Amino acid sequence: MNRSASNGPLAGIRVIDLTSVIMGPYATHILADMGADVIKVESPEGDTFRNYRPLRHAGMSGSFLNLHRNKRGIVLDLKRAQAREALDLLVRGADVFVHNLRPRAANKLRLDYEAVRAQREDIVYCGAYGFGADGPYGDKAAYDDLIQAGSGLAGLYASVHGEPQYCPTVICDKVAGQAIASAILGALLHRARGGGGQAIEVPMFETAIEFMLVEHYGGGAFDPPLGRIGFQRLLSRQRKPYRTADGHACILPYSDQNWREFFMFVGRHDLLADVRFRSLPERVQNIDALYRVVEEEAGTRTTAQWVEFCDRVSIPCMPVMDLNELQDDPHVRAVGLFERADHPSEGPYRPVRSPVRFSATPYRLRSHAPALGEHTREVLAELGLSKARIEEIVGLEAG
Repeated sequence: MNRSASNGPLAGIRVIDLTSVIMGPYATHILADMGADVIKVESPEGDTFRNYRPLRHAGMSGSFLNLHRNKRGIVLDLKRAQAREALDLLVRGADVFVHNLRPRAANKLRLDYEAVRAQREDIVYCGAYGFGADGPYGDKAAYDDLIQAGSGLAGLYASVHGEPQYCPTVICDKVAGQAIASAILGALLHRARGGGGQAIEVPMFETAIEFMLVEHYGGGAFDPPLGRIGFQRLLSRQRKPYRTADGHACILPYSDQNWREFFMFVGRHDLLADVRFRSLPERVQNIDALYRVVEEEAGTRTTAQWVEFCDRVSIPCMPVMDLNELQDDPHVRAVGLFERADHPSEGPYRPVRSPVRFSATPYRLRSHAPALGEHTREVLAELGLSKARIEEIVGLEAG
């Protein structure tokens, strides 16, 4: 694919990416889709996310194909002096350096901020950690389940269902990935305005806590607290997709007008004047009773009937979709969210295009996810290394 005509608002920005699995790679996925030249540096063993099944060939899982499109991939064993010298050369021509090593491991490999900054003074350096480096958890292993437990997310399920549960997606990894990408963009803007480079710390634990408290903080924000932390509407056991006559749907009257339309549609005119439901503050205080009404009425009509009525009067409503059905959703198809592409080794696949649209610098699929070490020779040649030196480094990694 033609990489010379890089589109996107970050065209010309080079990112050295030493992250793996999901949190860091999701951040650099966002930057790559904006046009940055992301160089993914892997060990000879490769990113473990490469081998999640199903797959057609080892090292090229479907999720990896989607997460790492628009990136280049090289292999460097950073425990070897020759590979470290090559990395230093890469850093000298880079704008961003991002890793998700624990602080102690980064220091041991001389990948701390001061060591990297010695190669390029104005580098934007991002350490994507599980926990803030200065705290007692600083060198603790971190995975999404761990952060869901520690951030209060898993505990919210206990408030509703009686026991903690994990959300069935790596939500903390992905929220932190968004935070990493936005922090890097902020630092790049600061540098572009003449402020120079800087070190960024994005800890998943603290990021998840701040994320959880956006709506749940409530009375806990005051000193002393005015009440327990927790957003009442979201902690109602009645808040759920409702069973319709033929499936499940989200039926969510919200505004005063929404509820009036809903009550009239289902023939509950007695509730129009009910003081418990006349305004948002009262409805929140009586949310269980209100949601029970929706649950009782939901089964009287099909999902399609609910969607037709709700769309007609602007009540939020959506059928409950299975992930396997999304590609056939009429809106998803109309906006072209799923593309069709042919990977040079993996054949036909369906990448999810960037959902963000830029009118002047649009997203495009510039390159497919790289095989392990696919661009090692290409990138090392760009550094001015001789063919003999390149083959020496490549040979060491292969060995």
